Amino acid sequence: MRRVSLATWMLYSPALLLATVASPGQAEDLTKPAFEKVRLTEEYFAEGASVGDFNRDGKPDIVCGPNWFEGPEFTERHAIYDGKSFPNDRGYSDNFFSYVDDFNGDGLDDVLVVSLPGTPAHWYENSGSDQLWKKHFAFPAVDNEAPGFLDITGDGTPELVCHFEGQLGYAQPSEKDPTQRWKWTPISEKQGWGRYQHGLGVGDIDGDGRADFLMPEGWWQQPQNWDGTTPWKKHAYRFAPGGAGIHAYDLDGDGDNDVITSLQGHAYGLVWHEQSKNDAGEIIFTQHEIMGTPDKSVSDLIFSQLHAVELADMNGDGVKDIVTGKCYWAHNGHDPGAKDPALLVVFLTDRSGDQVTFQPVVVDSDSGTGRQITLADVNQDGATDIVAGNKKGTFVFLAK
Repeated sequence: MRRVSLATWMLYSPALLLATVASPGQAEDLTKPAFEKVRLTEEYFAEGASVGDFNRDGKPDIVCGPNWFEGPEFTERHAIYDGKSFPNDRGYSDNFFSYVDDFNGDGLDDVLVVSLPGTPAHWYENSGSDQLWKKHFAFPAVDNEAPGFLDITGDGTPELVCHFEGQLGYAQPSEKDPTQRWKWTPISEKQGWGRYQHGLGVGDIDGDGRADFLMPEGWWQQPQNWDGTTPWKKHAYRFAPGGAGIHAYDLDGDGDNDVITSLQGHAYGLVWHEQSKNDAGEIIFTQHEIMGTPDKSVSDLIFSQLHAVELADMNGDGVKDIVTGKCYWAHNGHDPGAKDPALLVVFLTDRSGDQVTFQPVVVDSDSGTGRQITLADVNQDGATDIVAGNKKGTFVFLAK
C-alpha cells in the first residue's frame, strides 16, 4: 500500500503546524521549539538569505537578493544594487546565495553574491548610506549547486568553497586588494565535476583538528603542513547520489564526527552516516535513514527537494539538530513531490535511547527553503531563528 505523506495530509489539516511526528522508538519528551513566522516580502528575489549588521547599530539585519531589511522589525527595506523580483512560478533568480563578511576591512558588513552554478560571483561594498553599493568582481565561475562560505583553512576567516574547472578548492580575497579577482587554491586532482554537481561540505572527519572537504562521493583529507600544491588524499565513500548541505558533526556523542546530508536535492531522502573504525583502524561509515520516500520511510513525515540542510541547537539541549525543508518549485514543478506543501522542518536529535533518533517538528507549511537557509539569533534573545528566501518570498522564523 502506498504511504500518503504527511506533507499531502497537511493540505487538509492546517492544525498540524508545529506538531511533531515521532518516528518508531523515539522518545516524545524533547523540548519542542516554536516559531513566529514573519514574511518580509511576497516577491521572489533570491534562492537564499543571510544575516549581517549592515548599518552598524549592533542589531542583526537580513539580506535577500538586492535588498537588506533593517532589524529588529525588518520592515524598512534598503537597496544594495539595482535588482528586480522574478516570477514566483517559473524561471530562476540571478541570486542563489548571499554571504556576509567585511571584505575590505572598513568595519562595515559587505555581501558576496553567488548566482546560478557556473556563473561569476561578485561582492558588494557597503556604502554606509542609502547609496547603492559598489559591485566588485570576485570569481569567474562558482560550480556546484551547494557551495559554501566556510573556514576550510583554519585561519578564522571563511573562504568560498566550491569546485572550478574540474577541481575542488576554495577562493579567497587578496589581503592587499580585495577588489581584485580572488585567489583560487585547488585541493584535488581534476575530475569530471560539472557545474550542476549537488552537495559539498567542510568538516573534520579524522579528528586531527583540520577541516576536510566533503563531497557526495567521499572526503578529501587535509594534510598536515600542506604545501599548497599536492592534492589532498581522497577517501572514497558514497554519502549521497547528489544531495545538499553535507555536514560533519558528532550526532551520536561517541567522540567522532558523523556525516549528515540529504540524498537528492531534487527528490527524497535525508540520512546520517555513522563513523566508526574497522579492524585495521580505518575510518568507515554506516548509513542510517532519517527520512525516506513515500513508498518506504522510517519517518511518517515525508517531503522532497531537500536542497538546503543546516545544523544548529534548536531546542537548547546542547545537541545540534537538523533544519531543512522543501526547496519550493526548485525545478518549476518537475521534481517528485513538487506540488506538496512547502514545508520547513526541524529534526530534533534525540540521544536518549539505545540509538540516535530524530523527531520532526513542522515549523511551517507555506514557505519552505531555497538553495540556502541561514540559522542565527536575529532578535538577540538567545535562541536560534531561521531565515530563508525563495519563490514564495523572504521569511524569518523567530524562535519563541
